Amino acid sequence: MDWEILYYNEDVQEVLNDWPVGIRAFYARVTERMITFGPNLGMPFTRSIGKGLFEIRARGKEGIGRAFFCTIVDQRIVILHAFIKKSQKTPKKELDIAHQRMNDVKTNW
Repeated sequence: MDWEILYYNEDVQEVLNDWPVGIRAFYARVTERMITFGPNLGMPFTRSIGKGLFEIRARGKEGIGRAFFCTIVDQRIVILHAFIKKSQKTPKKELDIAHQRMNDVKTNW
């Protein structure tokens, strides 16, 4: 049975649609694999952040994008937050948004 990918809200989808074409294409290839093989693809495609939060590690000639996700019952993956990386370390603000949304998904979905 394939996995299903859901988005936390329309804003997350819009951010992903606004990514540069190369990064967006990499993201699309990774999510296609996730639908078939599940969310645990491992490096260099996905990585565990801890406490149930994971990241998709998208890259292209234009730069690097990150999309945070979590999993919920019935083989569903929820994309919580996405951004284009501009520094080596993931900003705390971006992680905080992802953690807050993951807590919302785990309690209210």
